[in-house]
Amino acid sequence: MLDRRSLIAGGAVLAAGAAITGCATAQTPGAAPATWTPRPLPFDPKSIPGLSEKLLVSHHDNNYAGAVKRLGDIESQLRQTDFSTAPGFLINGLKREELMALNSMILHEVYFSCLGKGGSKPGADLARQIETDFGSHDRWRSEFIGMGKALGGGSGWVLLAWSARMGRLINQWASDHTLTAADGGVLVALDMYEHAYHIDYGAKAADYVNAYMGALDWTVADKSFAARQKS
Repeated sequence: MLDRRSLIAGGAVLAAGAAITGCATAQTPGAAPATWTPRPLPFDPKSIPGLSEKLLVSHHDNNYAGAVKRLGDIESQLRQTDFSTAPGFLINGLKREELMALNSMILHEVYFSCLGKGGSKPGADLARQIETDFGSHDRWRSEFIGMGKALGGGSGWVLLAWSARMGRLINQWASDHTLTAADGGVLVALDMYEHAYHIDYGAKAADYVNAYMGALDWTVADKSFAARQKS
């Protein structure tokens, strides 16, 4: 069952998710709607230090896969809706839920793409941009970790994103399903909803943040950042 904690933050991040991991299923404009299918975990769930196989599989199979299914169900409802006669509250509700499920799907895909065996560093171009925009990698890391721990006991996301309008990287705070930078290209995503850590860490959200940072893999973030600089 997908509850409110499964519907994750992330306004206007479709392009980011596509660049990083691809959406669950692409759709062609004007074509018959495709079936949304969850993407498999991009790693062996036994291999991530600090995060158990049980936690990762539950997170993927229940929260992420639930959001993907929910998106398909909502789109089915939208296709059956007569927008010329439907009441405003129905249109608003369906479109709001569509955005929430879409962002949940995309940000979970980014989140899983960032996990690995740890020990990696950002590539030269991304590392240089982090130093330019934050002063140093350590300063970025301290801010990112601090934001994650500040969300402990609540819910939301911490996102490292590229803002084309600002012309820089930003650490994006998001406590709601739609509160993200409108042009934010998400490179790194830290899920701070309880489903992401409670099985392993209970209420010790800070320990989970430390474990996530220890498992952080920059490979996909590097590729996404490079692609954005060329566009």
